[in-house]
Amino acid sequence: MLPVLLGLTLAQATPTTPPAEVVQPQEVRMLPGRLDSVPVFNSNSPELVLKEGILLSTFPGNDKKVPTAHLNFPFRGRFDVFSHHVAKADPPENLRSLYHGVILHNPGDKPVQVNILQGASYLSQPDAPFVQLDSFVPNDSGLVFAGPGSRVMSDILRGRRQDIFPAYISIPPGESRMLLNLPIPVRELTPPLNGRSTYMRLRSDGTVYAASLAMFAQINADGSERAPNLAEWEGLLNNGELSTPRDKTPTPIEGNGKPAIYGRVAGVARGSQWRSLLTDNSKSRYLTIPEPGKAFSYPLSSLHGGTFGTGQIQTAPMLVRYPDTAYFAHGNYGIQYSLRLPLLNNSQKSKNVTISVQTPIKENELTKSGLRFFTTPARQVFFRGTVRVRYRDDQGKPATRFVHLVQKRGEPGEPLVSLNMKPGDNSWVEVDFLYPPDASPPQVLTVATQE
Repeated sequence: MLPVLLGLTLAQATPTTPPAEVVQPQEVRMLPGRLDSVPVFNSNSPELVLKEGILLSTFPGNDKKVPTAHLNFPFRGRFDVFSHHVAKADPPENLRSLYHGVILHNPGDKPVQVNILQGASYLSQPDAPFVQLDSFVPNDSGLVFAGPGSRVMSDILRGRRQDIFPAYISIPPGESRMLLNLPIPVRELTPPLNGRSTYMRLRSDGTVYAASLAMFAQINADGSERAPNLAEWEGLLNNGELSTPRDKTPTPIEGNGKPAIYGRVAGVARGSQWRSLLTDNSKSRYLTIPEPGKAFSYPLSSLHGGTFGTGQIQTAPMLVRYPDTAYFAHGNYGIQYSLRLPLLNNSQKSKNVTISVQTPIKENELTKSGLRFFTTPARQVFFRGTVRVRYRDDQGKPATRFVHLVQKRGEPGEPLVSLNMKPGDNSWVEVDFLYPPDASPPQVLTVATQE
């Protein structure tokens, strides 16, 4: 399920000898915990937007020109908004900016306040281009990123609200307000292609409906562009149809079999965070480290056709969706993984323990006695994003580090942290990240003890 990276498509190369594989004998365990129940407005289809229209609407369909374009799902309390869309000049001489709008509507008879707890929105150009980065780069500053999804998720991980967003918006009874109204410009770009990724964590004190819309810039009398206004967005919402062309229709999922086509997401997914306490078992308080030379792993964003033998599907189920879009939020884009590891060295010797994120070769059932990696990683980037790790250093003091990872398919990765644990010692490690757009699941979190 490799995404389109804003035009950075992989060239069809002359077939070459497949890279050599190595099998690491790692036990793979189910990841404890589960997704929470926070609904996520997930607008990612069509990814490439060529025509104006409705991308995702949870409004009721009554009084709308095209009722089937509206999914009738109200939000109240905590909910998230994720969107990722690409604009392209089509035909090439049409360089008018495409605007992406997210509108909220208050159907009640009292004002509603929607708090923007965190929020970020970036363009591929110029905000966050897909630059080449090393596989492991310290990112305590937050200034390391590759692609808009990478930058957005780094901001949200740090609890930021970008200054383009107010702390809250108030919506009078029966009225609508724009939550987002931003361009995806293509002029002066070669090729004329650009994308925008957005994530917001919201809390509403009343019922609201939401819609994600695409409209080209309006043209002023002097030929300059302007953003569509609220009335124009409402007109598109009430009278428009789903944006075309549509993405590929997904293949139905049967059992745990891998779909031939996963599809892209347009709907409301259930779950924005996966909290996990990793221990030996449900009755244990600790996670006993492996024997020297051994390791065990936990799947991250496991999905149909990619569970590494655990049978665990972590991808968020869809509460509502369009019939021609994904059955699950297969990428878990924007979902935060918060993993707690109370490590214990119950041996009589000091040991060195590492915690890593890895990208093994995807498998549903393990065909070897462990996880498979390439000796030379493939060309395709499968993960690019920032991970936060908190732990006690060798002096017992609390430490926090942010690391930006770029991992290709089949790449074992470098340790996020290395701990020297004395006999009988215990150490608490916390790993947090938001699964970034423009990544391909699954990955694993690996605990290893060195020889």
